[in-house]
Formats: sequence, C-alpha cells, structure tokens
Amino acid sequence: METCMFRFAQEKDTALILYFIKELAKYEKMLDDVVATEEILKEWIFEKGKAEVIFALEDGKEVGFALFFHNFSTFLGRSGLYLEDLFVKPEFRGKGYGKALLKKLAQIAVERGCGRFEWSCLDGNKPSIEVYLSLGAKPIELGVPAEEAIAPGGYALKLPDATLEKERKAIAEAKKLGIP
Repeated sequence: METCMFRFAQEKDTALILYFIKELAKYEKMLDDVVATEEILKEWIFEKGKAEVIFALEDGKEVGFALFFHNFSTFLGRSGLYLEDLFVKPEFRGKGYGKALLKKLAQIAVERGCGRFEWSCLDGNKPSIEVYLSLGAKPIELGVPAEEAIAPGGYALKLPDATLEKERKAIAEAKKLGIP
C-alpha cells in the first residue's frame, strides 16, 4: 500500500456495509449472531444518522471498512469517537490498511474536537491487539488507570488536543490550590 484512500459510505453502499459486517462476523465465528439487514442499516446509519462508515480503498475498490459513532464523556464534557467494527479483507491484510483506518479515525476524532477515541476487541484477537498496541493504544479497564490495565478488551488512543491539555493543567493547578 503506497497511499491509502478513504471515502465515507453513502446510502447506496448499504449492501456493501452488510457484506463487511458479515465477513467480520465470519472471521470472529459469530455469523449466526448477525441480525442486521440492509433495511435496518439504512434506517439507523443513513436515516437516523446514528453511526458512520468509512471505507479504505485500493485502486478505487473497498478493501476495508470501519463503522463508528459518537459517544459522550461526562468527565471531559465532550463527545468521543467509538469504533464499533473494523475489518480488512483477508487478501489485503498485512499491507497497513487496518492501521490506516485507525489513524484516519483518530484524525477525524481530532478534527471534530473529540476527547477520546475508543474501541473494544475480543481477547483472542491477538493480531488486532498487536496493531493497536503498536499505534500507542492503551488497554482500559473500568476503574483502573490505563497504564495499570492488564486485561485486553477495551482500548483507547490518546488524542493530541491542546484544549484538553490546557483543561487538564488547569484542573491540576486547581487541585494544588485545594480547589475541588
């Protein structure tokens, strides 16, 4: 892969989105759990706008996809980006498309002012976990600081955001002065 191109899904891509979802489910040995249909995806992604999809392209053909949506952090007081699914066709794996999709999503999160970029991964998906860690992602566990987490499952990528850093420094300074 010399340069990865991306495009956002359009309503006409609903069948392609369902294809990628089913391919991911096959990979995870969970195909029987897929109940999504083109009609359901069309309604929730395009009509209600509850999720977005971006495709990775090689020579104009879709070789991978990522489905994501916004969540909200009450602690940060801003939205985050949550990656629900990422899949690259087997014949295109090892070429950097998965990493490229993650980097593109992190870029989108920063451009949108998100405070976090998070996702989950099945514990047994070692190849994906290695990719996440190679990008600097940290495993997260509820109630445990990221640097102390040992059980894979949730992952987060720290976003470079000057505003967040200013807010964190102001909170730290306030704590030093005894201000809650």
